[in-house]
Amino acid sequence: MENVVIIDCGSQFTQLIARRVREMNIHSVVLSWDARRERVAEFNPKGIIISGGPDSVNDPDAIAVDRRVLDMGAPVLGICYGMQLLAKTLGGAVASGERSEYGVTRVRRSGDSRLLEGLPEELEVLMSHGDRVTSLPEGFRATASTEGGVTAATEDRAGHFFGLQFHPEVVHTEHGRDVLRRFLFDICGCAGDWRLEDWVEGAVADIRRQVGEGRVVCGLSGGVDSSVAAALVNRAIGSRLTCIFVDHGLMRLNEAKHVVASYSGMGLSVRHVDASALFLDRLAGVTDPERKRRIIGGLFIDVFDAEAAKIGAVDWLLQGTIYPDVIESGRRKGAVLIKSHHNVGGLPEHMKLRLLEPLRDLFKDEVRAIGRLIGVPEDIVDRQPFPGPGLAVRCLGEITRERLDALREADAIFREELRRAKLYDGIWQSFCVLLPVRTVGVMGDSRTYSEVVALRAVNSQDAMTADWVRIPPEVLDVTARRICNEVRGVNRVVLDVTSKPPATIEWE
Repeated sequence: MENVVIIDCGSQFTQLIARRVREMNIHSVVLSWDARRERVAEFNPKGIIISGGPDSVNDPDAIAVDRRVLDMGAPVLGICYGMQLLAKTLGGAVASGERSEYGVTRVRRSGDSRLLEGLPEELEVLMSHGDRVTSLPEGFRATASTEGGVTAATEDRAGHFFGLQFHPEVVHTEHGRDVLRRFLFDICGCAGDWRLEDWVEGAVADIRRQVGEGRVVCGLSGGVDSSVAAALVNRAIGSRLTCIFVDHGLMRLNEAKHVVASYSGMGLSVRHVDASALFLDRLAGVTDPERKRRIIGGLFIDVFDAEAAKIGAVDWLLQGTIYPDVIESGRRKGAVLIKSHHNVGGLPEHMKLRLLEPLRDLFKDEVRAIGRLIGVPEDIVDRQPFPGPGLAVRCLGEITRERLDALREADAIFREELRRAKLYDGIWQSFCVLLPVRTVGVMGDSRTYSEVVALRAVNSQDAMTADWVRIPPEVLDVTARRICNEVRGVNRVVLDVTSKPPATIEWE
């Protein structure tokens, strides 16, 4: 199997690069910036891509790639920070803080270029950098520049090193995929014959090798991630997997019953634990979102430990962590914390169980595709994403049973009206948020002073970026009227029209 190795320098876009490569049926592997040559060589890469990153190459402790990786013989493409790193490492110069460029910028090609051949003379591209290359290494030439005169693309005359100051992996860059395609096929000589079926076979083998003769316990949530992870591990080790569904009292209306019923035909061994009273007790009075997530993550482990003791000897905890969780939680070197996820940042440092995360390098759409390949029911595969902490991060402020019940009822109304309008199946994620804000209203000729519900609906491909959904006004109108009339304690409904970025999909 041919591989393209992506050296991660901490960019929020690193896994988008990996995803673009996989979309072209080429297997990609993401390695940390400090991976040694020997580690990279294990994959016998057809090409190497160095990602962007938040740092400056001129910082005293700047991220640097093992110099020997650049001499392995595989073509190298540096993107943003990666281009600057290539330039400085190979003898060029990079200036800091003189001229920053953020957002969509026009670039113009100059001269012949293997990487940009066949593309328009001018392109609109996404820039996000504070440094710029001021002097090229010997044997290099600039092949594109911005309107402000900043070098936007370089390559060496030997056809081995290539650099882009812009991001070809994002949708904002015109012909970005064509640029990557030229690098992968025309320069690296990739065949493009990798399939997700191959990933499944490799993952099953890896799970068997990693787990050995050990036993695994899985926390099922009813969502696609944990369900696909469980089905995959069940394929690998069979009866040595025991699944535990923890009802933390933070699920949507009647969802606990539906979740348990959904697994009946999957051949999984599932134990149902009602721990709702424990979770609600521990969350009482807690309003900080990070504390909520960490309390929930810690309690999950406590419950698993207690239940695992009843099962017998258990060695591993299986979780459906996917890559957007890892990126947003900032667990990689060079990455920045945005928010903790219960299955990444909420885990205690010293666990009794070892962690098994077979999906942590995949995007949501890839997880869904794999679920279909291994026979996970469609009602689970197509389920809208639901946060691990459940309604705790949609019930802003203090969590009480009364406020959760109000949120459940409002959420059920919103989803019902979206289905009635035949919109629900075409939306990536839709939900309600209960705000700790009281407003004055008039209901039945009486003054009310009640809380506010926000409607949130977004579309996305991979949860890394998202755009808010333009729901027809008549659907919003009936939804708002029903919520105010039917949900006790709510007298106002608002609509969230913010995309990601600048916001995240969830409010907390």
